[in-house]
Amino acid sequence: MSLFTEPKIDCHAHVFDPVKFPYGADIAYKPAGQELGTPEQYAQVMKTYGTRYALLVQPNSGYGSDNRCLLDTIARDKERLKGIAIFELDADIADLRTLKAQGILGAAFNPTFHGIDYYRRSEPLIAKLAELDMFLNLQCEHDQLELFVPWIEKYPVKVLIDHCNRPTPAEGFDQAGFAALKRIAKTKRVSVKLSGYSKFAAKPYPFEDAWPYVRAIVDAFTLDHCLWASDWPYLRAPQRQDYGPLVELAGVLFPDAADRRKVFWDTPKRLFGFGA
Repeated sequence: MSLFTEPKIDCHAHVFDPVKFPYGADIAYKPAGQELGTPEQYAQVMKTYGTRYALLVQPNSGYGSDNRCLLDTIARDKERLKGIAIFELDADIADLRTLKAQGILGAAFNPTFHGIDYYRRSEPLIAKLAELDMFLNLQCEHDQLELFVPWIEKYPVKVLIDHCNRPTPAEGFDQAGFAALKRIAKTKRVSVKLSGYSKFAAKPYPFEDAWPYVRAIVDAFTLDHCLWASDWPYLRAPQRQDYGPLVELAGVLFPDAADRRKVFWDTPKRLFGFGA
């Protein structure tokens, strides 16, 4: 079996359909050209590369908290797709329950987009996510994760960390954000997406300066809490990105087929309930 036919669950991808779902007028960044990725295009990518299921993440770019494109995409393929939505921080628990019934597994927080001050009043929403057994999905960089650590330790919330927590390779393993990441590994409720290397690696593909962080994350979290993701369709990528080479990179990082089976399939299937 080749890498491209091994069964996969993509744990971080976005969809955009600005013809059917126009971008918000007040959204600062509107993907265009090669950054666009319609649900139909993503379905073809899944078919080509052996991706059986996917966790779609609502993008701040283009749509913000307007989750209609995401929900429409999931509704048309409920068996294979689930999602992470963007909620207003004052969303009530009924809102969360409604979206959970529509295939939404959690809420996306992105301090790399909004800044950290935006989330200083997010504790009530985190408590609601914990109550409903939903995920807190965090994309942080630098020391931003530190704000959330006390809440992650206080509430029994399940947590997804995007893109290895976007460490700065030149700063080593003692940098504040990476230390915070290793601290919350002890909760056994946190899983990390091994993805988005172009967002933090200083070197181009195959991003060798990111590899030591991938290994350290696997050591801290074990493969039972590590997930493969593509980050398709690669918003603001500094260089050309393609799905196929990223699948091949997973084969370099995890040459053992049993290890790949965990990050590609077993771990996300268990966490997200695909195929249940």
